[in-house]
Amino acid sequence: MKIGIVGITGSVGKELLELIKERKFIFSEIRLFASNKSVGKKIKFKSKIYKIIKLNKKNLSGLDLVFFAAGSSVSKEFAPIAAKNGSYVIDNSSAFRLKKNIPLIVPEINSNEIKSSNSKIIANPNCTTIISLMGIKPMSNVKKIKRVVATSFQSVSGAGNNGMDELLRNTKRFFNNKKSQNKVFDKNITFNVIPKIGSFQPNGYTDEEMKFNNESRKILNDKTILLTATTVRVPVLRSHSISLNIEFNGNIEINRIKKEIGKFPGIDLVDDPKKNKFPTPIDSSNKDNCIIGRIRKDYSKNNCVSVWIVGDQIRKGAALNAIQIAELLV
Repeated sequence: MKIGIVGITGSVGKELLELIKERKFIFSEIRLFASNKSVGKKIKFKSKIYKIIKLNKKNLSGLDLVFFAAGSSVSKEFAPIAAKNGSYVIDNSSAFRLKKNIPLIVPEINSNEIKSSNSKIIANPNCTTIISLMGIKPMSNVKKIKRVVATSFQSVSGAGNNGMDELLRNTKRFFNNKKSQNKVFDKNITFNVIPKIGSFQPNGYTDEEMKFNNESRKILNDKTILLTATTVRVPVLRSHSISLNIEFNGNIEINRIKKEIGKFPGIDLVDDPKKNKFPTPIDSSNKDNCIIGRIRKDYSKNNCVSVWIVGDQIRKGAALNAIQIAELLV
């Protein structure tokens, strides 16, 4: 299999390369693409040296599979070219997620959508959507879900390498009594939280919050489920956390919920209040599985459950999910 990675110098591109090695994804040729300023730079991978090459129609030809991890504008321009060349495209951007005939895939949830689609382009969901649904889906197997209220606590890795650099840089500036320099985030992220990710929409929500609503409905294939979200950027380097309040169509038992979660692939259950065990972002950093805990009945309503789920934004929230889709294609 001949494969390509577009956006190899970014955090997701680098993680894709690491996961190809880690999961022993077999290929006969690999081409690494990045922006023009990175063309010609060398990357060592599996004891070989690869040069970053220019992204164009010619260099995209002859590939079986191309991962796109370079933003929606790049994907919109070049993903259709790759697909027209006959390549499968797994796109990490928001460019194609809500397109009617393009599957939006979380392998543990709706892998069957790949088999039933003729599309050469497959969309990778938003990181918060993926991590949230890894907790929501097993609970929906117990009883139909009526409504989900989500509050995300999203790490700076969601803004890529630049986001992580800004947190580290401004933390150093803080301890040296220097004013913060906010180039990536609207406000200082050091020792602060920012209740805005993405651009504000006419309805008062941000586009990040609306992604959760629209993408979740498509992946779950459920237009009746009600979802609302508040997305918050927090000074955590890696891994997102989401607080979920889930309302079911009828009363539910916590033990049944835990049992269903416990057997769901890609999820670890860490929930023991007596032993003070619950998941935090650090626990899931650089890990494949999402971790869920703080599972409890909402005392204000019998048919509601509150949970806390964490997951590595760069891995399961992006690169790992893409690799899992590629493994399904193989």
